[in-house]
Formats: sequence, C-alpha cells, structure tokens
Amino acid sequence: MNPVYDFEGKVALVTGAAAGMGLATARGFAEAGASVVLADFKEEAVQAAARDLAAAGHKAIAVTCDVSDDAQVAAMVDRAVAEFGRLDAAFNNAGVMARLAPTAEATPEDWDRVMGINLRGVWNCMRHELRQMERQGGGAIVNNASVGALTGNPGIAAYIASKHGVVGLTRTAALEYVRKGIRVNAVNPGTIDTQIARDVVGGDDEAYDELGKQVPIGRAGTPDEIAAAVLWLSSPAASYVVGQAITVDGGLTVP
Repeated sequence: MNPVYDFEGKVALVTGAAAGMGLATARGFAEAGASVVLADFKEEAVQAAARDLAAAGHKAIAVTCDVSDDAQVAAMVDRAVAEFGRLDAAFNNAGVMARLAPTAEATPEDWDRVMGINLRGVWNCMRHELRQMERQGGGAIVNNASVGALTGNPGIAAYIASKHGVVGLTRTAALEYVRKGIRVNAVNPGTIDTQIARDVVGGDDEAYDELGKQVPIGRAGTPDEIAAAVLWLSSPAASYVVGQAITVDGGLTVP
C-alpha cells in the first residue's frame, strides 16, 4: 500500500503478522516510517516476513508469540520496548475461526481455543500495551473485531461471541484510558481475502467466490484495505475517534 501517514520515529506492534491483514498492516506501518514488531505464533513465517521488510530498508523485528499466553505477551511487549524504546501503536489482530458446528454441537475445547486467542488474547495484549503507553504518556490501539460483532452467524458461535466481546472490551478500555492520552478503537472487517475467510466455507473456492459476489461492492476486500483503516485510526488524523468499531465491509452490513 502507498504510505499516507507519517509514522517516522514511531514504533508499531502487530500481532498475527505472518500473513493477511496483520502482514499488510505491518508493511503499511513500515512504509510509513515506523519501526515495526511483527508477532505471530508461526515462527518461520513471521521471521520471513520481518526479514523481507528489513531487506526493503525498514526497521522490523519478529517475535514468536501465542497471544493466549500472558507470559509470552508480556515478553513480546518487553522486546518491542527493549529494541525500539517505546510503543506508539498496536494492532491486536491475531485470531482464529471456530470449527463449523451448531452451537449445541460445538466442543468445550473449541470454545476455549477460540476465546483464548480471539478475546483473552486481545485482553492480554491490551493489558501490557496500555501499561507501556501509560508510562510514556500516550499511544493508539486498534483491535481486530469483525462484522461478526454486529450480528449472528450459524455454525461459528464461539467466533461470533469472541468478536462481540472484543468490541465491548474496546469500548470499555477506550473510556478508561482516553484521558491518559491513549485512544482505543477497533475495526470490523467484512469478507476479506484471508485464510480465515476461506476457512469459513471449508476451503471451497467456488463458495468463497460466491461470498464475494454477495457483497454490495461485488468483491471481497483486500488486507491492504483493512491496513489503511488501521493506519488511519492509529494516526493523528483520527485524533477525535475514541471507542469506535469502524466497519470496513464493502456495504455488507448496510441495513
């Protein structure tokens, strides 16, 4: 994506940064001048992503992190600060899809897996990011929710519940920390061309193509289009935007 905002001298942290929306956002921050910490539990993939950014002349490091593990999250934020001295922006993007099953047939193990990453993982990240940003006097956090936070969707109850939770957590933290110079917002992506979106239809390419055609704009969104929204929310251009869940969905949820 073409850099629109100036993040020179800033430090950005992106979870789920090995691919998809996370990688696009990390790349966007880097191209706009930020030093970037890419975090993901997929060690080889996130290391490769960081190397690619560094080879292109950007300041980027990779951290292996399972966001459901608080100790790993604490170490991730500590590494960012040790490497670059501060933390100005964070995109809490790491997430997983629930296995397809009606609510009564979903397993406790799948519920715990999805909630542990999608909701507790965001909370884990926010706890440590907020503490660092409070110490330094400000920052901006964007959480990745979903259009699933606005409605229901048969077969993925844990995912839908987790994303509703992310929006509630975002709004609450936004009110708690705005007077401390920290803005907290979320994005609600619609049908975006990522692996998680393809998993919703079980990897069926024809079914996935049909999903895109059902969007009013006539196609699935791109990870770069979500990255653009995250960079805006993280920038001074959104200085009066607090506690919002910005829907980026090609018109999918228009009443």
